[in-house]
Amino acid sequence: MKNLKASGTLGLAILAVLASPMAVAADPGWYGGLNFGQSRATIDDKRITNDLLGQGFTAVSINDDDRDNGFKVFGGYQFNPHFALEGGYFNLGKFGYVASTVPAGTMTGNIKLQGVNLDALGILPFTEKFSAFARVGVIYAEAKDTFRGTGLVLVTNPNPSKRSANYKFGVGLQYDFTEKVGMRAEVERYRIDDAIGNKGDIDLASIGLVVRLGPPAQRPVGPAPIAAVDCSAMDDDGDGVNNCNDKCPASQAGQTIGPDGCPVPLTIDLKGVKFDFDKSTLRPDGMVILDEAISILGRYPDLRVEVAGHTDSVGSDHYNQALSERRAHTVYDYLTGRGIDAGRLIGPNGYGESRPIAPNTNPDGSDNPEGRALNRRSELNVQN
Repeated sequence: MKNLKASGTLGLAILAVLASPMAVAADPGWYGGLNFGQSRATIDDKRITNDLLGQGFTAVSINDDDRDNGFKVFGGYQFNPHFALEGGYFNLGKFGYVASTVPAGTMTGNIKLQGVNLDALGILPFTEKFSAFARVGVIYAEAKDTFRGTGLVLVTNPNPSKRSANYKFGVGLQYDFTEKVGMRAEVERYRIDDAIGNKGDIDLASIGLVVRLGPPAQRPVGPAPIAAVDCSAMDDDGDGVNNCNDKCPASQAGQTIGPDGCPVPLTIDLKGVKFDFDKSTLRPDGMVILDEAISILGRYPDLRVEVAGHTDSVGSDHYNQALSERRAHTVYDYLTGRGIDAGRLIGPNGYGESRPIAPNTNPDGSDNPEGRALNRRSELNVQN
């Protein structure tokens, strides 16, 4: 239709919503709806004037009818919160003009537009209820023209029509009142071929309802909240340390338990601090063992230990008793000198050669140097 060139932009209705964090706007599923609104075309008066002039007529005035009511019926499937496919039927209404001419006459032209569409929608949720969307799609539209002349104006083809495929696009907003019912406001542009070789755009600004089909989506149910338990009043393993502070909740009855609920070894180092033959001075390896013992005593401030000294069997009982006491004193002095409270130490006590942990002689009576080396020691024995 040479007299019709559609263009223009319509304002988009804005829905007022409260700001809230980003959220999923809708669940996947089928939906349908209906929109009503206003369609608009811009009539190309200059082209109409030129067409009439080419036929020997001068256009005195042109009255345009460039607005009408339009509607669409649609249905679709939303695959996820951000994508849907939608199809439907649209009717953009009727547009036209009346041109008065010299020589005397009039030319009246009208076009009716309707068709079907298939669109892809990209969705941007803002809140659980409010989202924006953009669409692009294909249409198959039918254009029906009607021309009528009066006076000296003659019309040779009064009722041309055409069906053709083309494209459309648009943007909109949606607000869901409930999980089943929502409202849309949107503007779309349809690319149209009229019945006599021209192409133009028709804009449709509309508002309507969306109804989701099927039952509401089942929301995942989280675990029931766990009631708070006062762990300070509980002692499941009966070791005297409440559950809040018990780092060893499966300690056995009869064990010596530290303040963290964990068993404490009855002897901090079973092999003890070793001494050279007939000596009571600490060796470097002995200092390492005592430093570890100091660390343990620091972790267990209620722990008390006996400082005990021992010898091998070489020498008289009297001499070995005195030597064992000197060894116990050496360890005692080392501990107190590094901050261990003397009140936590029992002794120092010497036991001479009376408590060997290894044989001093072999079964055949010969000397056992390795065994005697183990017996030249001092031990820290935890007291129950």
